[in-house]
This record gives sequence, structure tokens and C-alpha cells, in this order.
Amino acid sequence: MTVKTEAARGTLTYSRMRGMVAILIAFMKQRRMGLNDFIQKIANNSYACKHPEVQSILKISQPQEPELMNANPSPPPSPSQQINLGPSSNPHAKPSDFHFLKVIGKGSFGKVLLARHKAEEVFYAVKVLQKKAILKKKEEKHIMSERNVLLKNVKHPFLVGLHFSFQTADKLYFVLDYINGGELFYHLQRERCFLEPRARFYAAEIASALGYLHSLNIVYRDLKPENILLDSQGHIVLTDFGLCKENIEHNGTTSTFCGTPEYLAPEVLHKQPYDRTVDWWCLGAVLYEMLYGLPPFYSRNTAEMYDNILNKPLQLKPNITNSARHLLEGLLQKDRTKRLGAKDDFMEIKSHVFFSLINWDDLINKKITPPFNPNVSGPSDLRHFDPEFTEEPVPNSIGRSPDSILITASVKEAAEAFLGFSYAPPMDSFL
Repeated sequence: MTVKTEAARGTLTYSRMRGMVAILIAFMKQRRMGLNDFIQKIANNSYACKHPEVQSILKISQPQEPELMNANPSPPPSPSQQINLGPSSNPHAKPSDFHFLKVIGKGSFGKVLLARHKAEEVFYAVKVLQKKAILKKKEEKHIMSERNVLLKNVKHPFLVGLHFSFQTADKLYFVLDYINGGELFYHLQRERCFLEPRARFYAAEIASALGYLHSLNIVYRDLKPENILLDSQGHIVLTDFGLCKENIEHNGTTSTFCGTPEYLAPEVLHKQPYDRTVDWWCLGAVLYEMLYGLPPFYSRNTAEMYDNILNKPLQLKPNITNSARHLLEGLLQKDRTKRLGAKDDFMEIKSHVFFSLINWDDLINKKITPPFNPNVSGPSDLRHFDPEFTEEPVPNSIGRSPDSILITASVKEAAEAFLGFSYAPPMDSFL
């Protein structure tokens, strides 16, 4: 069987087609992996490890702050000393308050479930995390950082909102806005790429969300299509704040090695101090992917991809407008001091000619009609969620607290590590 294609120089045979499908599947699986898990995989790949850049990067296989990396060894603090944000604001919330209906997402430490609150009869996305898994990977500070960032998101239309949080002895529960228009990644998979007006609309809403986070001295650090959701009308909702870095002033930097391989900025790969412009690099990478179907500098070979990010000039095909080309060149500038956004942050992005058609006041007030409507019929419409998630049975343990008689020492230790996690907003925040 031979398939003719205009784009190909010759013919596309069945075996080549199978090869292309295999490449696509491998790409999608890699994209689903967290950076830590991904690093462990390439660490076992002898070919990839021979590359000097990869060898250098693998020296930091776990995200660490620089002051911790060089600190003198000392006895670790007890879990209760590590994180204590004060007394719980919502001690009465419990798993049995909800009907857990479907699994709609999965991560390194747990699952995201569609749930209906029994008393309110309101649908929520409830993120349920296993404390034991978090503590095993020493990620409790990132989890608490995610909670802190969520608390600040209540006033922005393009950031997912936290309604309240609570915990049991072995699990943490984030009760979040339920967004069912699908991941941007899901829609890109289906359509391969977007026309420029649609890409511009999404890029503008994403930039608005990033600009708001930066105004709070928060760097997002993990922008990618999997973390960008569409709501039921088609507006952007940014989610998953586990890699956010707080307290980064306008000229402040950090050095933590984290992110997703395809979107790592050159300065992160170089393990140099980086600032909030890292988010503008990621915006450029996502915009490029929306227009072309794959991230810039992408290669199946990780060592080659890292080398491309560090050294290869940006290549842009001629099927985009000059303004889009100029914006991508500005955002994907390898020197962060020359990158668009380095001088005046979001204001530089906002005033770029590519966005001249955007009325930013109308955008923030959701007065611009989205270019794509997910057409969901209601909360139970899960058509835009991956069946890999929705067909998985809901674990019985999600909706109940552990039997106090069976609580082990490790569970008690986990409970102490997340003192102050529970949260309920003040009543006037909803008025």
C-alpha cells in the first residue's frame, strides 16, 4: 500500500506511515512525563548520556535551590518544622462530602477527579495527592507553593481557582474550578496546528495570565499545552502551579533546574540564574507549536534537542505573517537579556504589533468571542478528556478517610508535614 502526498519528495509507504505513527506516539508519551521521571529515563540511555550537555544536565537530577545544593550537611528538620502555615481554616471538610464520579487527570502524586459536592450539588475538579509519594520525593515545598499560588489566583479570569483545600492523614485535596473544554494539547493533537487568529487569541490570554502572575512576583516556569485548559466557552485557563517560584522581584533570579524538556530555556539548560523572562521563552515555544504543530528545536533525540535549544538558530517557515515571525524571534531569543519582555515584562508583549488587533480590556473581561467553542453540553460531558483517564475506575480510597486504627507511623509523619494546608476563603471574597 502506498499513500501519495504532495509534501513528500517520494511516496509514503505503509511501513513509513507506521514509523511516523510510532514517532507521534513516542512524542505524546514523552510529553506526559514529568521532568524528574524523564531524566531518570534518559539517564539509562547510553547514547543520550554521551552528549556533554546531557551529562552536565544530569548532574542535577532533582530540582534543588542553589543555596541548598552547596549547603553543609545537617540533620534534616522534622516534617512539622518543614511546613507550617498555621491552623486550618477549614477543619470540617472531608472526602465524604463529595461524590467522586470520574478520573479526569493523573500526575506524579495522585489524580484529578470530577466530583459533585453533596450538599451544594456543585461540580468541582478535586486534585487528590498522596502524601507518602510527595514526601518520598521530597516535593512537599512544591506542593505547598502550588497551594500558595492558588490562593492568589481568585481575581484573574484565565487562572484556575481554588475553592478550598483540606487533608486527611494520608491525602491532600485541592477543590478547584471544574474546566471541561479540554487541554490545549488535546486540541493540538486533533488539529495538528491552529490558524494564526486562533493562536493569537490563546497567546494573548496566556500572556495576560503570565503577566498577572509576574505582578505578584511569581514565575510560572512550566508553561506547556498540557497545563493550558479551555473552559466551556473556549477561554484559556492556566492550571498546575507546582513549579511556580514565588518572591521573584522584577530583577530577581532563581537557579532551580525544572520544567519540561521541550520548553526549557537556554539559560535553564546552562544552569545559569534565570528570571521571569523564562516564561516569555515558554510562551514563544507554545505559540510556535500552535502555528507549526511541534515545539521549536524539537527532536526525538533528547541530546540533539538540547543542543538545538542551546545552539541552533530559530528556523521559521514562510507560512506566517511578519508580525508573528517578529514576535517569535523576540520571545525565542536565546540571550534572556535581549528577549522580548526583558525590559518591561508583560507591557512589551502587550504592545507588540502581533497583538495590535487585541483589545486588552475586552480580553480580560471575556468580551471577545473565542475562535473555538468546545460545545460541551454540561458538567457530565467529558468528550474533551482523554479516555485513558475517564475509563479508569475511581479508587474507593479517594472518598474516605483512613481508619484511625490502621494509621501507621509514616501516615502520621505525613500528616504533620502538611500542617496549615487546609484552606477556606473568607466569605466576602465571593460577594
